[in-house]
Amino acid sequence: VQLQASGGGLVQAGGSLRLSCSVSGRTFSLYGMGWFRQAPGKEREFVASISSGGGSTVTADSVKGRFTISRDNPKNSVYLQMNSLKPEDTAVYYCASGASPSPFRSEGVNLRWGQGTLVTVSS
Repeated sequence: VQLQASGGGLVQAGGSLRLSCSVSGRTFSLYGMGWFRQAPGKEREFVASISSGGGSTVTADSVKGRFTISRDNPKNSVYLQMNSLKPEDTAVYYCASGASPSPFRSEGVNLRWGQGTLVTVSS
């Protein structure tokens, strides 16, 4: 399984970015997908996840109302729309493919990982 994340970059506080993650090597539409992030000097944390069909999502309280996860199954891709970005959102963002159709919020569920994309939010 290969996951390729893209869309990171430098943005000013209050701005927006859209991350994308394309998946190959498995039947994308069968699995939940998610995003995690790791800020400098901190542990990786959950951001958002979405069920295989897109009908159910889970979002971390820290980004609720600002970040939206979505997916396009025919394109084997998952997205993270990030609005009203804050300097504390600065991190490497990782996409992950789950082990079941359900959304998830934990790393302890046999996730498959992409390489990460850096998001830097300046104040």
